[in-house]
Amino acid sequence: MGKIIFIAGTDTGVGKTLLTALLLIHARARGRNALAIKPFCSGGREDVEILQKAQNHAISDEMVNPWYFDAPVAPWVSLREKRENINKHAVLAHLHAVQKKTDLLLVEGAGGLLSPLAKNLDAREIIAALDCPVLLVARNRLGCLNHVFLSLEALEKNGARPVKVVLMGDRRPDLSARTNAEILRKKAGFIDVFAIPWLGARASGLGALKKNEKKIKKTLARLFEFAYIPRRSLPNRRKTGGKKK
Repeated sequence: MGKIIFIAGTDTGVGKTLLTALLLIHARARGRNALAIKPFCSGGREDVEILQKAQNHAISDEMVNPWYFDAPVAPWVSLREKRENINKHAVLAHLHAVQKKTDLLLVEGAGGLLSPLAKNLDAREIIAALDCPVLLVARNRLGCLNHVFLSLEALEKNGARPVKVVLMGDRRPDLSARTNAEILRKKAGFIDVFAIPWLGARASGLGALKKNEKKIKKTLARLFEFAYIPRRSLPNRRKTGGKKK
């Protein structure tokens, strides 16, 4: 079965789908049989359409996104209203079924890392069960430091590693965008942090994806590196921030 990378976010609308599509374009352009899925999706299937364009509809929409909810709320809210639930084993069974079809599977989360997907289920439980590398995506703007540190702490508690942080650029970057990556690197020394610039208002179109993939191909290549490092050779984790006393 193929390798899995989980693309998680600190919030909704931070650029997870754009990054996933760029990684997909990058991998497939280099001959990898890569696929991307977004198991949970709410309030529209635009993200599914973007991923499907990037992988030339290699699998069905239902396989890319088996659990879709019309209301733009966390999946569990919709499930609770219907008095339904989805258990972790059903999610993992679907992921492993798709994993058998590829040598690299990109799994995009829904909303922020702790957004409830079902009763007693969020992205952390799925990541822990998959024991896979994580790309944590945040918008490069004021407030992202707090969001990233809280998300890293949540992943740490669940034993997730390795993790890389990706800051996605804003159309009108604020002052903090100049220093966010630097501060994250200093405060979380065992974490690689990457900053991707604003790629345009229509960056999710297929033509734009291919053009931007070429623009940032070195960064995309580095984001893939840790997926192929044996776990035993990874450095030990250490806690973020603070000095030894």
